[in-house]
Amino acid sequence: MDLSTQAVVTMITAAGLKILEAIVLWIIGRWLIRFALNMLGRGMNRQELDQTLVQYVQSALSILLNVVLVVALLGFFGVQTASFAALLAGVGIAIGMAWSGLLANFAAGFFLLVLRPFKVGDYVEVGGVTGTVEAIGLFTTTLNTPANVTAIVGNGKVFGDTIQNYTRNDYRRVDLTVCLAHDVDPGKAIAVLKEGIQRVSNVLATPVPVIEVFEFTLAGPVLVVRPFCANEHYWQVYFDTNRMIRESFSKAGFPAPEQHYMVHRAA
Repeated sequence: MDLSTQAVVTMITAAGLKILEAIVLWIIGRWLIRFALNMLGRGMNRQELDQTLVQYVQSALSILLNVVLVVALLGFFGVQTASFAALLAGVGIAIGMAWSGLLANFAAGFFLLVLRPFKVGDYVEVGGVTGTVEAIGLFTTTLNTPANVTAIVGNGKVFGDTIQNYTRNDYRRVDLTVCLAHDVDPGKAIAVLKEGIQRVSNVLATPVPVIEVFEFTLAGPVLVVRPFCANEHYWQVYFDTNRMIRESFSKAGFPAPEQHYMVHRAA
């Protein structure tokens, strides 16, 4: 065997060993990454964190560790990883600018899972949409509206806007208004409604229902009727109270309100 052939064999042997070592490093690195992710998952599960948050953190960490592993393997083969890392950072910035909205939803989803302003099953108003929360994803929140329509709202809009959670408190207030005719005594109307509200099912005794004069209009005085009830009874109390108002006023003989105008004729 001449020197040139021997050099080629030596080079191929060295390259083969290098590739074999890289494969071994890749296998060991992947095993260590899986081990680290499993340990992290177990630790987070012991803290009883949301499964979506656990998967979120594991996925992000997996991507980061795999990138580090690839860069380390390139360095093992003698590739200048500094320039590669700079290129990777530049690509990351470009992708981040192109996907800024998606990344904003991603970041907002993380904070929603950590801060937990609402959970699955809560009745909320977020991003201008009202409904029951069906899912809190990494990028979007899924609601089922009272009209049985599925609404998907970006987490960026959810987290950047006012969040109203109607389920978190034990009870809520029903807000209704009723207009009286000018001839009706507001005090008598309030007494009739206070008696009638006691017949509405599921109205809480404490806090006491609020029935008072709210404002005055051309048609007559306006009363507010504000009973309190448990969240699950809201719509039943809402509709039953409306029905009670109509029946109580009809039984009391109160006339329907009408707008009154005064016309002055010039002399």
